[in-house]
Amino acid sequence: MRLSSLAAAAFLALAPLPALAQEPTTLLNASYDISRELFVQVNAAYAASRAERGLPAVEVNQSHAGSSKQARSIIEGLEADVVTFNQATDVQALADKGFVAADWPSKFADGASPFYSLPVFLVRAGNPKGIKDWDDLVRDDVALVFPNPKTSGNARYTYLAAAAYAKEKFGGDEAKVEEFLGKFLGNVAVFDTGGRAATTTFVEREIGDVLITFEAETKGIAKEFGADRFETVVPSVSLLADFPVAVVDKVADKRGSRALASDYLAFLYTPEGQRIAAENGNRVRDPKVAETFAAQFPNVRLVTVDTVFGGWAEAQKTQFGSGGLLDRLLDQ
Repeated sequence: MRLSSLAAAAFLALAPLPALAQEPTTLLNASYDISRELFVQVNAAYAASRAERGLPAVEVNQSHAGSSKQARSIIEGLEADVVTFNQATDVQALADKGFVAADWPSKFADGASPFYSLPVFLVRAGNPKGIKDWDDLVRDDVALVFPNPKTSGNARYTYLAAAAYAKEKFGGDEAKVEEFLGKFLGNVAVFDTGGRAATTTFVEREIGDVLITFEAETKGIAKEFGADRFETVVPSVSLLADFPVAVVDKVADKRGSRALASDYLAFLYTPEGQRIAAENGNRVRDPKVAETFAAQFPNVRLVTVDTVFGGWAEAQKTQFGSGGLLDRLLDQ
């Protein structure tokens, strides 16, 4: 935890900004699919923060879809000033095309990830299929719902979390790992394009026995649809899911919104921004805020993409790239 960086980021968000004659009064945040409710609250609090600092009002507009789809949309012309994604490779895709600074992970604290989550399971009330861990998800009598890893960062975390579990279970025996993942993918009833569509499929269309999604989404489902209708099952091991942020330099420089965009993202690191993230089911970096909400987040052993898969670049090549393991398994 780089506390000095965290404190500096928070200070920036609270400090007055120099007035810019042509500074825009709108921002566009391109975000991942299930972050709608989170950023509605963030934007309201950010507006209040600006008012308290005597700064001009700003309207923050939102765009939501699978994070990979959002990255492609920006490359194709969507003029987002900032991105708040759920996977580093989607920000890196923008960096590779010159939309985001090459050193974007160092622009904000904690690798430019103000909060994080992990894949967990949502089951129906009473847990009728007795789901406890990843092993249960490859049973013949269990139907799964999660998004398509081709379009959703949420789903890529799910796939990699299952793969990490299998690697441990089978001691790195790749043939057994592939067999496990083949059964896992074969049990998916619906591959939606994004996390929120998967939630709709499971909750409203009542398809499937298990929804696999970010822990933050399961808490939102409980709030909206009733905690009595579903149960969250936290597996024995899951994957740390960082939610990286970045200024889209190419757009911000064109619009003159760089200072405003940076201030908006820095707000996510303030105690207020961290509190809102935690209230929406995200695990946060600020130690005091994290302690306040600790009872809401069960202990779970988290592994990382770096330690298990050699980093996102390697995982992208071996797992998700053309002809990678995911393609081979889906073609079976």
